[in-house]
Amino acid sequence: MILSATIAILAAGGVYLVVQRGMLRIVLGMTLISHAVNLLILSAGVTSWRGEPFPSLTDFSLAADPLPQAFVLTAIVIAMATTTYMLTLSGLGRSDDTEAEVVADEDSPLQTLGRSTSFAELAASEAHVAKRAARRPQVDEGGHH
Repeated sequence: MILSATIAILAAGGVYLVVQRGMLRIVLGMTLISHAVNLLILSAGVTSWRGEPFPSLTDFSLAADPLPQAFVLTAIVIAMATTTYMLTLSGLGRSDDTEAEVVADEDSPLQTLGRSTSFAELAASEAHVAKRAARRPQVDEGGHH
């Protein structure tokens, strides 16, 4: 009963945090959900406290199933890598997805080719166009320079 209540509380807290849409809250919510799923997998594999899953130490009928434990161990490693990646994204981001983001400087780590141009890039582009127009020879109506 305590295990199922713990799983429910972790899952509900994780869903609540994910729905809030702040990047740090999403990271914490996904972490809580992964803990809830790990506990759910373990509780599905171990219905009562059993012995070690080694045939030399414990009879097969009394041994715990090692497969859910292997799944949870793998899930912990994947959750840690995912959490690290999401925390890196939240550290680089300046806001969540509810507001349009304007990158003000050209040295920003957020500036990529896929993003809209920054103010500095727009100014540089306009200066380049003006410089090209100034260097271009003026052609009069007669076709002479």
